Amino acid sequence: MKQLKFYTFLIPFILLIVSCGSYQTKNNTTIKEQPVVIANEALQYEIIIIDPGFTTFLNTQARSKEYYSESYLKNKNRLYVNVWNNRVRYPQRFNSNIYENAIDYQANIDYGLDVNYKLYWYFKFAEQKYKMKLSY
Repeated sequence: MKQLKFYTFLIPFILLIVSCGSYQTKNNTTIKEQPVVIANEALQYEIIIIDPGFTTFLNTQARSKEYYSESYLKNKNRLYVNVWNNRVRYPQRFNSNIYENAIDYQANIDYGLDVNYKLYWYFKFAEQKYKMKLSY
């Protein structure tokens, strides 16, 4: 009788595990992530970020556009861009697979909130993904 109780408990448990496992494989589809475009058409300025994971990071980790002021984002971006561009100039010291291109960010140009927001959060994403620090 004890064996029957054990099997009675074990069978639903095994069915639960098997059904959960089969459910996960049905939903295990790969979704191709689209690049993030940072653009200001009036200034003819565009950055295309194709770094896998950034779209998800932007949608799940980034705070809303209204959280920081545009001037805050602009000041942070100016600092981050300086560090980034310095690392681009020294590929023998820094990973050239990460720091491939210099960013032409000029402090006297008003790029708008959208450009500053996405650029700021890309730097935050890069710091987390590549385990680096871009601020002094």
